[in-house]
Amino acid sequence: MTTLSMIFGMLPIALKIGRAAEQRAPLGVAVIGGLLLSTLLTLVIIPVVYTLFDDLGGLLAKVWRRGGRPAHSDDEQ
Repeated sequence: MTTLSMIFGMLPIALKIGRAAEQRAPLGVAVIGGLLLSTLLTLVIIPVVYTLFDDLGGLLAKVWRRGGRPAHSDDEQ
């Protein structure tokens, strides 16, 4: 909610509404882009990467406990 309110607050600046808006428009665009990117990173990318590393850690722990042997071997049957 905070990010959305900040983005909507910066929209008039980014859309060049008001006096001397041509000078402030790049600032508005940069702030909106940064907010969108940081929100995407925080809510989507970081949790996905964490989950992938957690799964990889669990897989490596299983392999380590088996002594580095493969999960299924034809010699054991």
